[in-house]
Amino acid sequence: MIKALSLFQGVDDATVSDFAHHSQVMDLPKGSTLFLQDEPAEWFYVVISGWIKLFRESLEGNEAVIDMATTGHLFGETAVLEDDTHSFGAAAVEQSRVLRLPSALLKKAIKDDNKMALAMLTSLSRHRKRQTREIESLTLQNASQRIGCFLLRLCTLNSAEPIEFKLPYDKSLIAARLGMKSETFSRALNKLRLETDITVKGSTVKIPCMESLSHYACSACSNEFPCSDLY
Repeated sequence: MIKALSLFQGVDDATVSDFAHHSQVMDLPKGSTLFLQDEPAEWFYVVISGWIKLFRESLEGNEAVIDMATTGHLFGETAVLEDDTHSFGAAAVEQSRVLRLPSALLKKAIKDDNKMALAMLTSLSRHRKRQTREIESLTLQNASQRIGCFLLRLCTLNSAEPIEFKLPYDKSLIAARLGMKSETFSRALNKLRLETDITVKGSTVKIPCMESLSHYACSACSNEFPCSDLY
């Protein structure tokens, strides 16, 4: 699992084995907190199953969801370049399992291994490009289009239509992840239903035609940054 991560692409097997030897599996109940913003970063994490909310808090106590990590996602690794302090908090939004790896080992590997250092730079570049795509989405897309893109990202390519699935977590969290309030999300979702042929009943979504939804949701995106790659 570690070897498959982009951060470890090209890294020698001995280094990967060292990380595997020092890794630990954690089972997290729904609502449990992994770490908080500004806490020392002793570990970084890979999601084995479930969903992990990454968030920041303002001085007034308001919470901004900056990402939702699921199976195969890596997070917390950039803290080794940020004074060994987490710049966000992380909490399980459902029963989850994660693999944690020591940050000190990553810092040493970056210092000692040029391939590891290059892999870290590549990972940072990937994060930066994703942030740029999200800024474009927030700037060019309306709320309904952003929801449409989110739903497209949950679809499995080449699936037989109509496609039916359940939302992975609460609608309030989806709204926060897409940069809108819950009431805005509800209005935008109703508009999406009217503008496209999708249906949403509770947490169940049915998409009769992916091409139709894609045409509506992605019309504001540039060719370089397809919106279905955002989430």
